[in-house]
Amino acid sequence: MMDALAGAFAALATPVQDDGRPDLPTFERLIDFVLERGVDGTVVGGGTGEYIDFGVAERIRLASLAAKRINGRRKLITCIGTSSIHSTRELVRGAEDAGSDALLIPMPYFFRYEQEDLAAFCEAVCGTTSLPCLLYNLPSFTNPILPETALSLMHRIPNLIGMKDSSGETSHLESLARGREGKKISLLVGDDSLLFGALDAGWDGVISGIASFAPELIVAVYQAFRAGRKEEARQQQQELDTVIEEIVRLPIPWGVRVGLSARGIANGPLHLPASGKREAQIAELKNWLKDWATQRGTTLEQIWPTLPVRLS
Repeated sequence: MMDALAGAFAALATPVQDDGRPDLPTFERLIDFVLERGVDGTVVGGGTGEYIDFGVAERIRLASLAAKRINGRRKLITCIGTSSIHSTRELVRGAEDAGSDALLIPMPYFFRYEQEDLAAFCEAVCGTTSLPCLLYNLPSFTNPILPETALSLMHRIPNLIGMKDSSGETSHLESLARGREGKKISLLVGDDSLLFGALDAGWDGVISGIASFAPELIVAVYQAFRAGRKEEARQQQQELDTVIEEIVRLPIPWGVRVGLSARGIANGPLHLPASGKREAQIAELKNWLKDWATQRGTTLEQIWPTLPVRLS
């Protein structure tokens, strides 16, 4: 059993072909791309990976491909969220067979549930596997799990080792850190704008969507803080916040995929057609990223070397 998870993890986008199916060769190159830039591991099939747009078999294949590509170099966390315990269990089995190091459990989406329902769901999922599990609080898109519910579960379920919190609630930083009460519970922030604050509150790291296209920014904050260079980490967070401010003008996770495109990483069409307004915003974001790099006396290619362009 893994005692704890700590570090800067990249929540991977899922490149797609023109028909919306996963683009597996580009996905493999994306894994190499983030690992080469210093992340401590990857998350496959999370919110940034747009998991609701893919079937169970596709998601299991992505997890298997990631495990083979990573080949033990770093940690692999596989997200197993669905709206049903039945398909979630199927994903658990597939993630286990693929060789995942840990599982990420988002709460069910679409229908609304009470905290006791979510607790029963989490207990059922964790009871089907011996792998370490992390709760995933993503209240913008799924049922929210409250800190007190999460802490109660993490204290009584042996293989529930921690939590990714993407609520963006600053009040959660202190309450969850205090609620560990000496137990080894991994707390990973999912809102990149709170990375410095989370580390300063004693959290263990981050699972970052921004790290899917700009892992250098996330790694810089994390490593500076861990090395005791807090002022440097704070400054790096300010740089990160500047990028986040531009990225979030687009729907999540469009901005991340546009960022990949700006770096020369073709990742296919969006899952919804872009309106004229959105097309203009996409073009503006690409130009902004290039200008942002130029203002720092370099280019995107020098800051973020590109992958080979996929031939189609």
